[in-house]
Amino acid sequence: MTKETQLKKDFDKKDFNPGASSLKIACWYFTSMLFFRSGLIPFSSVLVFILRVFGANIGKDVRIKPFIYIHYPWKLTVGDYSWLAECRIENLAEVLIGKNVCVSQQAMLLTGNHDYKKTGFDLITKSIVLEDGVWIGAKSIVCPGIVAKSHAVLVVNSVATKNMEAYSIYQGNPANKVKDRIID
Repeated sequence: MTKETQLKKDFDKKDFNPGASSLKIACWYFTSMLFFRSGLIPFSSVLVFILRVFGANIGKDVRIKPFIYIHYPWKLTVGDYSWLAECRIENLAEVLIGKNVCVSQQAMLLTGNHDYKKTGFDLITKSIVLEDGVWIGAKSIVCPGIVAKSHAVLVVNSVATKNMEAYSIYQGNPANKVKDRIID
């Protein structure tokens, strides 16, 4: 007998913990809409300050661009001199971004997904790690549980479904290594 999915509003979240109270989550939602997603504040230093107030661990000289989406700032760590463009960080689990990392326009870092093998479409979350010097190209997607090793590159419109080796360039859907990254 074949089973079918049974999508419900209250799917099984297992041991998922948002890491903050409902009040803090609500305050972040409105702050994010007003200051981040609206583009009202174009100044990176102000956006970094607000992220730190909400519990993000942000290094020095980090650039945060307007229109960015960050689900839970208290689950975000960004190293020195990194750049986050107009991207989407769906961090239901920890996202650890090293130093000198670039996450380009409309890239997505996805730490959550659903278990398609379960009838209830249960929630699955896994952290993402982008080590120092990584570049995630525009419109690319990094899937849950991925580690991008030092100075790996995910080129435009590619999907990382497996870990990325250091000093390597990945392309495609799913992304595969196409060559070594040589820095002059």
